[in-house]
Amino acid sequence: MWIQVRTIDGKETRTVEDLSRLTKIESLRLKIQDIFNVSPQQQRLFYRGKQMEDGQTLFDYNVGLNDIVQLLIRSQTDPPDSPAPKDSSGVALRDTQPPTSSRNTLADPGIGVYKINELVDCRDVSIGAWFEACIENVTLAPKGQITPTKGKVGRPPKRTNGKLEADNGASTSQTDSTAATESKEREEDVIYHIKYDDYPENGVVEMRPVDVRPRARTLLRWDQLQVGMHVMVNYNMETPDERGFWFDAEVQILNQTSRTNKELRVKILLGGPGDVIGDCKVQFLDEIYQVEKPGARALSAADGQFKRKSGPECKHCKADPDAECRFCSCCVCGGKQDAHMQLLCDECNMAFHIYCLNPPLATIPDDEDWYCPTCKNDTSEVVKAGEKLKASKKKAKMPSATTESQRDWGKGMACVGRTKECTIVPSNHYGPIPGIPVGTTWKFRVQVSEAGVHRPHVGGIHGRSNDGSYSLVLAGGFEDEVDRGDEFTYTGSGGRDLSGNKRIGEHSFDQTLTHMNRALALNCDAPLNDKDGAESRNWRAGKPVRVVRSSKGRRISKYAPEEGNRYDGIYKVVKYWPEIGKCGYLVWRYLLRRDDLEPAPWTPEGLERIKKLGLAVQYPPGYLAAMANKTKKEACARPGRGESSPAAEPPSKRVKIEETFQLSEQQQQLIREDTANKKLWDEAMEHLKEGPNFLRKMEQIFMCVCCQELAFQPITTVCSHNVCKTCLQRSFRAKVYTCPACRHDLGKDYVMTQNKMLQMLLDQFFPGYSKGR
Repeated sequence: MWIQVRTIDGKETRTVEDLSRLTKIESLRLKIQDIFNVSPQQQRLFYRGKQMEDGQTLFDYNVGLNDIVQLLIRSQTDPPDSPAPKDSSGVALRDTQPPTSSRNTLADPGIGVYKINELVDCRDVSIGAWFEACIENVTLAPKGQITPTKGKVGRPPKRTNGKLEADNGASTSQTDSTAATESKEREEDVIYHIKYDDYPENGVVEMRPVDVRPRARTLLRWDQLQVGMHVMVNYNMETPDERGFWFDAEVQILNQTSRTNKELRVKILLGGPGDVIGDCKVQFLDEIYQVEKPGARALSAADGQFKRKSGPECKHCKADPDAECRFCSCCVCGGKQDAHMQLLCDECNMAFHIYCLNPPLATIPDDEDWYCPTCKNDTSEVVKAGEKLKASKKKAKMPSATTESQRDWGKGMACVGRTKECTIVPSNHYGPIPGIPVGTTWKFRVQVSEAGVHRPHVGGIHGRSNDGSYSLVLAGGFEDEVDRGDEFTYTGSGGRDLSGNKRIGEHSFDQTLTHMNRALALNCDAPLNDKDGAESRNWRAGKPVRVVRSSKGRRISKYAPEEGNRYDGIYKVVKYWPEIGKCGYLVWRYLLRRDDLEPAPWTPEGLERIKKLGLAVQYPPGYLAAMANKTKKEACARPGRGESSPAAEPPSKRVKIEETFQLSEQQQQLIREDTANKKLWDEAMEHLKEGPNFLRKMEQIFMCVCCQELAFQPITTVCSHNVCKTCLQRSFRAKVYTCPACRHDLGKDYVMTQNKMLQMLLDQFFPGYSKGR
């Protein structure tokens, strides 16, 4: 087994070979030290977001073949603590809030228009609404820097400072006060530190002068309103019929049909010249305020509250203090009493009385963060940085965890796991795999599983006892098996004691026609007989079985490949019967006969076709490089040998493919008729000369962007993209009416017409792919 180790900056990647799934992390550090020249104490290893700790194994972290482990190199000495930034002196007039004995007293800071403790309205530039606030302090902004206005909830402003200043200049240009004119130049450099009346949890917020104005105090009657007048109205952006926030507005329409039937439509002004919302109907005609100009009489808490009604904080109880509500109050009892005894969950934002919890709390916790019992994570299950992994229940039940054997089982290729999975056809697919010609050879069984030809890594038969067998591997596991090429006898599974974590074992009991043996018997065209066996009435009518021959069978068969595992085509079960084998126990035998149009790979025709298709042994990614490094190390370790006898390596250059992919007349006609995908077919036809690779290219071209599988019941959109019908329907149910590939607007009433010509072509090129879709 080998993996890739890459530095955290991505500049250097090296292969670490000769590993096992049971390799300890401390052993891996030693190998990395030899390659990167980094001591184990300086190594921090990460895999899939987890820090790898000593004492664990690669199996514990599920590290697979050729996976990438990141290496972060610690510095030899910790960097010195950087000095804390110092505040610049002389920038602000006052660095701290001046002490005030009473909120009722106005204090003149000496700069700006507004005084400390003055009641004002401040605009939240993120939504354009005005909220009641009080001036806490006044300072000067740093030279050459304009502090952006912070919103009520701390959100960044969406409009530029220039637009806001231009808007403010237009509104203040009408004032003729000499004092305001003289202070205009200095007003831009002032920062007002304010605190919202209704949102004290936000603390002190810095505001620019353009977003601060005197507190609204004058209600306007209906007869005082005029078209074009600037007023302050209450409006709800989301639900216009309900109470919302306070916005500046320009009167557009005044309609009065009777004394009680009045209609007022305004244009909401959000701050910038173009930031407006037109044709808004005002619901609360008795609550229209006059916009106060800078220079109006200063108000303090001694003059009154001057509070306006805003939308209720809770839409469920409408902020009724007498109504129980589990949304804005304790979510257990719903009571609004003892607000000072409530805790707010930092995850779900629900409130809880400390005496409503189970178990109840006596006092408010001192922790800064608090989570309710539903949201709180079990700290015993959380793996922190530097801690070892928690033992999972699944791995604790594995035979390798319960056995007393110290054997290192993690070096085999069957233990590394699949790096990819065949999805072009389902796992219960009978017959050939599209794009896999007879004669294709893989180095390891796990690659055969990845290709979908034979799914199990170790098992010889793949099937279901209630359905049949889909594939088998002929590896010469029994000496009394006979292989004649076009037909062979095969011995069933079972009869061996493989308890614990054993892979092989001697026969110790009789085989039975159950499980995989029964599955293979169901492929025979005859009624199932679990006592005497059966012979097919018409052997060609049986279910097809994909056969893979392994190089391990060379000891009993000349038809087995010299290296790796080779796909030899489709076979059918002729008959099956029980007999006593050489082992002395009852075994089940099967006679299989070849029934494939493609020539067998050992025949002259098959060898010629393999040459034309350029089929060679396929190796896992990184295998040849790992073997070359291993051979080089072994050569250097042998004194006197040097490099005089380098190990033979398979040719790495690409073999030229001489056989092109053949299209039938029907397929060519369907391609010509599919005019909606003409551009895609032109691209695909350029790969006909690549033989079976043409199917892989087709799989890429006609892949659904949603499910990342070959499109099933394809819908060809007006923008020439192909999407599964079910995927597009799911998108429309989510009210997304655009093309999933390019976001072209399809419209809510788009008619999904299936491209039947494309579906027929895909069924012919990839038979069986639609099964289970």
